[in-house]
Amino acid sequence: MNFFARIITDVPILIVITVFISSTIYCFSKYSYAAKNLNNFIAFMTNFRKNDLNFRFKEIDEWMLSNPYVSSIWTEFRNTLVFSESIAIHSEDKKVKYHDVSSTVQNIQTTTDPLYFFNEDTLIVSKFNFKMIQTIPTILTGFGPLFTFLNIAIAFGRIDFSTQQKTIESVSSFMLSMQTAALVSVIAVGSSLIYLMIERILYNKYCKLPLHKIQDIMGNLFANISAEKFLFELLRETKLQNNSNANLVSEIPSQLKNAFTASTSANLVPYLENLIFGLNQLNKQMKESIEKQKTDVVDELF
Repeated sequence: MNFFARIITDVPILIVITVFISSTIYCFSKYSYAAKNLNNFIAFMTNFRKNDLNFRFKEIDEWMLSNPYVSSIWTEFRNTLVFSESIAIHSEDKKVKYHDVSSTVQNIQTTTDPLYFFNEDTLIVSKFNFKMIQTIPTILTGFGPLFTFLNIAIAFGRIDFSTQQKTIESVSSFMLSMQTAALVSVIAVGSSLIYLMIERILYNKYCKLPLHKIQDIMGNLFANISAEKFLFELLRETKLQNNSNANLVSEIPSQLKNAFTASTSANLVPYLENLIFGLNQLNKQMKESIEKQKTDVVDELF
């Protein structure tokens, strides 16, 4: 019992145990912090569907920008988004119809894979001192040989061969120090292995699994379209519009002719007909007046 108490109160062993416990608590707190934010992200994004993304994009944008955990990532990702733009076209019945600019760009798409932004480095590693957490097993393992050789050096310095009594006591103390030195290495290596196992389990449960869910959600909501493909679609649509414009320009003369003919038939022809009818009536009245004058002259002669 006294030996166990002496081992527990040994300074190197206490240092190793303290570092192990504090590192485990730090690791748990940081992974819990990441898990909380990742789960909040998942809970919010699961409320959206790909079909209604156009109508609710402003809601997503405001939430992302107000969340400091993902605001910088979202700002960069938003610059890669391609929206399904539409143009208003008036049909023949004076009703407005909307026509998509591109037939393949539907809803909201991105020119870059969402995994490039929403990945392990951006959502987990960069949010805390991840390298420190990964270095703890190496530090614990390094404590083993450090304190072992330190205890051995101290033990050798305490050996006293001046008298037989001091030789026996110093050798006995030396053997106990050697035992303690060996135990420090065992505790250091053991704590390193235990910490590594705990860290891997916590990381997989609190970080890796939520990260995979986020990547699946973002991949399903924002389909990936390459910039080259989108430019090709725009070029194709531009060519179709140019062709339509060329056909329209070529039909303008015939359309003007038809419009002029229709306008002439509708307006000028009735006017000319009325004019001719008026002239005929005037001519008829003049003839009647001349005939009447001739008759009056004859009557006066007789």
